[in-house]
Amino acid sequence: MASVELSVILPVLDEVDSLDLLYRELTTVLQSLGRPYELIFVDDGSRDGSFTRIEKLHRSDDRVRAIQLRRNFGKAAALAVGFRAARGDILLTLDADLQDDPAEIPRLLARLEEGQDLVSGWKRDRQDPRSKTWPSRLFNGVTGWLTGVRLHDFNSGFKAYRREVAEEIRLYGELHRFIPALAAWKGFRVDELPVHHRARRFGRSKFGSARFWRGCLDLVTVLFLTHYTRRPLHLFGGLGLAAWIAGFGANLYLTGLWLAGVRPIGTRPLLAFGVLSMLVGIQFFAVGLLSELVLSYQTKSADDVSVRCRLG
Repeated sequence: MASVELSVILPVLDEVDSLDLLYRELTTVLQSLGRPYELIFVDDGSRDGSFTRIEKLHRSDDRVRAIQLRRNFGKAAALAVGFRAARGDILLTLDADLQDDPAEIPRLLARLEEGQDLVSGWKRDRQDPRSKTWPSRLFNGVTGWLTGVRLHDFNSGFKAYRREVAEEIRLYGELHRFIPALAAWKGFRVDELPVHHRARRFGRSKFGSARFWRGCLDLVTVLFLTHYTRRPLHLFGGLGLAAWIAGFGANLYLTGLWLAGVRPIGTRPLLAFGVLSMLVGIQFFAVGLLSELVLSYQTKSADDVSVRCRLG
């Protein structure tokens, strides 16, 4: 194709029953927009024949592109591969399980054209069991509070991006849940739009309860990347200072007891706590200083700075 304006990226994992219907819904919506598009199906190690079905779609429509990963690498890896393969100026992502309604695509694009760089779909009336919705609400609330990006649904796979957003965000592990936070840290304008969410018709969910705990660990990673990548001393130095002050306070209290004639103090557990806390505090502070030194030698001042436009 000579030119592509819209690239729709669909990570697929064992969704063979939904692919034909999803393709028909997407083509109906995208053709009504009158803009050149492509569909990029990224098969993330499916074992139910999903890629065979995608190959058939590709043979019948040259706008369908198929990518097969050698094994299940995870949704973040599938999205990263799709982002690299996309040729459009506008990128759309949605899940292949039919729960995201393609009819909402024009609304996402309209919000993007209002000046936003990333628009995330909010499953306000989510059609999932409470075992998934309640942990998700807790996770979204904590993530919004800690990152400062106030969204109702960080984990929504239904998003519209300007191309430069996908180019500047590095996805690995399971960081796809935090794309809005990573984009906002880069200075992109992030917005949210309520979208229609449908109940699952085929198959079963690929995410279990372990996703919640992995998400908590990934949140720590995101906080470090967005707040302390360029100032590690602020993190390690702060922890070290807190530990040192706690240890110093404990030792100062014991010193006061000793001066007041209270004997002995050497057998008190508080003494071991005070000494260890001061040592740990010094070590944390030293790690922060060493991190700053390594950073100053390995990076330039302009690294991780996102430029919106250049004139001249």
